[in-house]
Amino acid sequence: MKRVIEYRKLLEVDKNVTLKELKSIYRNSMKDSHPDKFVNDEAGKLAAEEHSKNIINAYHFLVSISVETVEKNLPEYQETINNFNILDFHLEKQTLFVTYVNGMTYEYIGVPRNIYVKMVNAESSNRFAKRHIYGNFIYRKTGEGTEE
Repeated sequence: MKRVIEYRKLLEVDKNVTLKELKSIYRNSMKDSHPDKFVNDEAGKLAAEEHSKNIINAYHFLVSISVETVEKNLPEYQETINNFNILDFHLEKQTLFVTYVNGMTYEYIGVPRNIYVKMVNAESSNRFAKRHIYGNFIYRKTGEGTEE
């Protein structure tokens, strides 16, 4: 959740921002901090490059978790969680990465360590995820593969 809050703060948006608004804010932010504006200022150029990278990362991340993106990808997501078992999962800084048998990978943001430990110890990680993960955390697709 910390990353979500930081990115929203960086782009000065709230959780209800639309994709159209987000794109406009992103473009304006990039115009204001583009490295090409600092022709004779090497330190300014380096700072602008770093700030631009942060803006790009924030934009792509926020697009991936936006309501519109989630709704658009919902059929594919539901097919994955309903028809394919979990192949592997791990937790990094309150982000649960889950890979399914069909090769899809999703990350669930803000998952506490104690929930992860319960999932590790659960008799069925699939059943645990259906009860305690799906629908309870912000998620986004982070990778896709092919069925094995």
